[in-house]
Parts: sequence; C-alpha cells; structure tokens
Amino acid sequence: MDAMFRVRAAVGEDTMTAEELSAIGVTPDSISQAVLGAPCSWVAAVNDEVVGFAMVDLDSACLFALFVLPEHEGCGIGTALTHACEQALFQQHASAWLEIAKESRAARPYRYLGWGDEVDIGSGDIRLKKQRA
Repeated sequence: MDAMFRVRAAVGEDTMTAEELSAIGVTPDSISQAVLGAPCSWVAAVNDEVVGFAMVDLDSACLFALFVLPEHEGCGIGTALTHACEQALFQQHASAWLEIAKESRAARPYRYLGWGDEVDIGSGDIRLKKQRA
C-alpha cells in the first residue's frame, strides 16, 4: 500500500497529499480492505519497483484510480493497467465509467482506448463511459 501511495503522491496532475486523501476516506486501511474484499487493484513494476497502479469499484463499474510515475509515462504501463481494469469490469458489467479532469493529459489516452460518451459533471470534470465489446 505504501508503494501505491508513493506513486499517487508523485503524479504531476491531480496531486493530493496523504492528508487530503485521508480526508476523502482514502487511507492505507481503506485500500487494504478494498483489495481484500474483491480483486480490484493492479500494480505495475519495473525492476521490482512499483511504478503504477490502478483500482476499480466492481460494484459500481467504475475505474476510479490509475496512476503512473511521471518517469514511466509513455511506456504502455497506463494502457496495460487500463486493459486489466476493463477486463475485470466487463466480466460483470456491460459498460464502465470513470471521471477525470477534462483538461487532464490522461483524458486523451482514455479516449484513444475507446472511452467516450463524455458528460460534463461540473468543476472541470467529465465522465467517460466504455461499452463491453
């Protein structure tokens, strides 16, 4: 869990401190409980170092976290993590969704990977959906 928090804190966009994450209920304990409750998270490692992770909420069909260390962006790690999430989500749901800042650099790769049906949800954020193929 510590490695996931290290990756989360290192991203260039949408940064949040441990205190800010805790304020919205994201703590090592809450993440541990989620992971133990369902197969809902994946990590990517290079040379035994965690360089990215992703998490889904299987109940609501939401891809709610995907982060890659800046120095490992553009290497296919985010795409691989996205595909792992989609595989799990589409085993249980016909469609999945995620929310992201409209101006985020990550919005473009999601669109490239087939996430669309963009809905403005306010505060500069959008919801993207993807249908099971």
